Amino acid sequence: MPALEVRPLRRADRDQLTELINLHVAAVVPGVSVSVNTVLSALERQPEEFVTDPWVSRRVTLVAEQRDHVVAAAHLLRYRADDGVGATYRDIGEIDWFVFRPPASFWPDSAEAADLLMTACLAQLARWGVRARHASGELPAPAVHGLPRTWPHIRALYERAGFRHIGDTEVILIARVADLPPYEPGRGVTVDRTLGECGTRFTAYADGRALGHIEVDTTLSRPERHTRGVGLADIGNLHVDPSAHAEGLQHRLLGEAAEWLRLCGADRLLAYESADATAPIDRLTSAGFRELTRTDRGWEHRP
Repeated sequence: MPALEVRPLRRADRDQLTELINLHVAAVVPGVSVSVNTVLSALERQPEEFVTDPWVSRRVTLVAEQRDHVVAAAHLLRYRADDGVGATYRDIGEIDWFVFRPPASFWPDSAEAADLLMTACLAQLARWGVRARHASGELPAPAVHGLPRTWPHIRALYERAGFRHIGDTEVILIARVADLPPYEPGRGVTVDRTLGECGTRFTAYADGRALGHIEVDTTLSRPERHTRGVGLADIGNLHVDPSAHAEGLQHRLLGEAAEWLRLCGADRLLAYESADATAPIDRLTSAGFRELTRTDRGWEHRP
């Protein structure tokens, strides 16, 4: 077999890298892929991370190549050590994402390539002299963050290298817009549409009092991203006053949002909840959502 080579990313690798990333995205979110432009832009900066991205001082992308083909890749971040950086991120080195093909007949040595690349990643973090080493799976695609349970080969690699899960677990849910509660005007309840913190906000009022709101973001499929099929949206915020018959009002808000999403041409809606939040998850599943996957956030190198 040709020797494995670990080296920095070259621009000529862009198509193979994008293909490798899209294989991992497709295992998490149905019908979503990202463009070469999206991948290359995300290697330079992450504008959606407007708080943490300015804290990054170094970015390095490494690949493992065999037979002139990129079989594994990783993107590393080094956060500044000054007081302008939040305490959690200060002087941290992170594997922002790591992807590789699971072993198969055509790629029998892909696990070996991944281990070799991981060794190079840890060596780079050591050269940076960071106070702690973290890892994640933050690919530049909607709902792909943490370490999704649909990537057991990445989890096994991280654990072999000495990373341990120290954070929380998030449940990612998805619903077809057609399966959401129907739009039904409610007696004594009005719903206003405004611009919210995380998207378009629908707020339910009764007797001048806000009872709850939902925000939906329909900008996940940005122009530089390619999504197969119709649009994808997600719930940025959802809050219902506990005294306002939570499930009935939540269904009303979801119905309002669904009507808007149909006008936007969106056919699927994502939601996110902590794995410990059983009641909110139950309310979402009763409204047409189903669990897409679980993702484990917060990995630290503890060899």
